[in-house]
Amino acid sequence: MNIAQTQQLFQDKDIKFFLMSFVDMHGTPRAKLVPAENLEDMLEGAAGFAGFAVDGVGQGPHDPDLSCVPQGDSTVFPLPWKPGLAWIAGNLQMDGQNWDYCPRAILTRTLEEARSRGFTLKTGVEPEFFLVDKKADGTLGVADAADTLAKPCYGQLSLLRNADFLTTLITHLNELGYGVYQNDHEDANGQFEINWRFGDALKTADQVSFFKFMVKALAEERGQCATFMPKPFANLTGSGAHYHLSLWDAEGKDNLFLDKSDPRGLSSVALSFLGGLLAHAKGLCALTAPTVNSYKRFGARSPRSGATWAPVFIAHGGNNRTMMVRVPAPGRLEYRTADNSSNPYLAAAGLLAAGMDGIARGLKVDAGRDDNLFLLSSKEAEAQGIDLLPATLGEALDELERDEVLCAALGSDYAPVYLATKREEWDEYHEMIAKSVTAWELQRYLSI
Repeated sequence: MNIAQTQQLFQDKDIKFFLMSFVDMHGTPRAKLVPAENLEDMLEGAAGFAGFAVDGVGQGPHDPDLSCVPQGDSTVFPLPWKPGLAWIAGNLQMDGQNWDYCPRAILTRTLEEARSRGFTLKTGVEPEFFLVDKKADGTLGVADAADTLAKPCYGQLSLLRNADFLTTLITHLNELGYGVYQNDHEDANGQFEINWRFGDALKTADQVSFFKFMVKALAEERGQCATFMPKPFANLTGSGAHYHLSLWDAEGKDNLFLDKSDPRGLSSVALSFLGGLLAHAKGLCALTAPTVNSYKRFGARSPRSGATWAPVFIAHGGNNRTMMVRVPAPGRLEYRTADNSSNPYLAAAGLLAAGMDGIARGLKVDAGRDDNLFLLSSKEAEAQGIDLLPATLGEALDELERDEVLCAALGSDYAPVYLATKREEWDEYHEMIAKSVTAWELQRYLSI
């Protein structure tokens, strides 16, 4: 990052403090608040962190500090709702070199490898979230008590009741150059989605990280809670984070996925990339749907709105939302098996590695499907040769461990740490479940 340019930005915006930020394995932002007069020291690596205090950073309590250092491609955002503060995305480093356990550095490396082969990945992410409040009894409820429609998607009155929050959020995002082009009330009560302009995959990951931070901060100021949890309510549709993907040339000028002569508008490069997504679908889930709760969306019974909108099968098709990968328009793919419990840097790195493997192997795909896969049973799918996505986090982790391409993308040091940390999460959940007595058990066994 150019020190003079950054200093000028802070002077123009009257920045007094900045948040030097990185994300941990789970995508949770971590930061130090640094006075602006210490900017130059920070840019030279003075923002030190004890790595052992953070999940998945590959350090013990005896190890030296890691530095959080902005890069030439780092995103810098003044906080519109907190004048005088700015946020900077940084990479964790040791002795001036990117740390192998830094998710942002992992994506940077994966993008550089693709660029060496003449490709630039561009992404657009559609993050869904709930506005909720915590009741006196500890349960969660939808923050908007009047949001009660059985089919609330696109509810106009709900948008109006939440307009102060949503318009403030969108205004701030556009002040920061996001290019928001629409916002809607999603399929569940209290659920919303913001869509902004696609761009370079690293910048988009920075934007997603900051977006989640800003949504939560603005909700807190209103006494509410914003959650990106995949499935906070058993009876409502869960929240996803669909990834729109396209490969461009090394300069980012020409869309190499676009072929206007193809019925789907997809080039041979795009179709091989799609083949890679399908081939690595099961292992990818451990990166794009990386929590116990993620799998409460997959295969769930339809909520009261009528559909979960979460794919179950490894399949692709045209403009068909029941597919794992759909083609919403010529020149791009939409990967629908992701949610916002994922780390945006690791998710993008995994998707790129899978797609690039498909290109390297020259994988072919069929014409895809146009039927409603939500109506298909597991037995019917098996009879038609359609494979299932993992049903649990544990299953997804087993698939990731067997996937040499995805583990190589994470790195030989980071992949085992990621797997071990996530398996601890899976084991902790099962230990808790094993010791609890569920309502289902009481209903089924109480009369014995």
